[in-house]
Amino acid sequence: MIPLHDSKPTGVFPLVTILIIAANIWIFFLEYTSVDLEAFIASWALIPALVDIGVPGTLLPFITSQFLHAGLFHILSNMWFLWIFGDNVEEHFGKIFFPIVYLWSGVMGGLAQYIVDPSSQIPMLGASGAVAGVLGAYMILYSRHTIKTLVPFFGLMQIIDVPAGIMLFYWFFTQLFSGVGSLAVQGVGGVAFFAHVGGFAAGWAIAKFYPRRKLFSD
Repeated sequence: MIPLHDSKPTGVFPLVTILIIAANIWIFFLEYTSVDLEAFIASWALIPALVDIGVPGTLLPFITSQFLHAGLFHILSNMWFLWIFGDNVEEHFGKIFFPIVYLWSGVMGGLAQYIVDPSSQIPMLGASGAVAGVLGAYMILYSRHTIKTLVPFFGLMQIIDVPAGIMLFYWFFTQLFSGVGSLAVQGVGGVAFFAHVGGFAAGWAIAKFYPRRKLFSD
């Protein structure tokens, strides 16, 4: 099931969404062409056991980890859903507040996972928490939208309208079973489930409690 576009195209050019996607692709390239992939991940991913609230430098990975990815499907899945849903959310919040919503959702996702398992030494990486925040905001703002979706049906591909809620659930399902959200340096990965939940809740809450405000928009 592949989302193609939503039923309500925006009237503005999604500059920030494109820039975020470009940044993720560039850092993914740097990540997988680095001399030492494990060292690159260890330096920039979020490792809960290394977080010390009293040392600001150890908090930086709450941001940097959002731009790392565990593999090609991981980044393609995240960036495609950001492209489909991000433009509407960007139009609503404006070009300055939207990236704040995006990054804040990612931070809240990382924090949620950290709280659940603060002693974990498994590196957490991926934009899943931030993208989940965009989807959470979309759920509040555009719950009545439908998504044009390419769906396999008895061996044939058909385009049908799927309610936004079902599509958002599908995204969550793919995250759970693609092994994204965390990646152990030794190759044993897992899914940072609470990072998805925390990110989604953060975006949902911002859209819920700051309705129809294009803060700082231009």
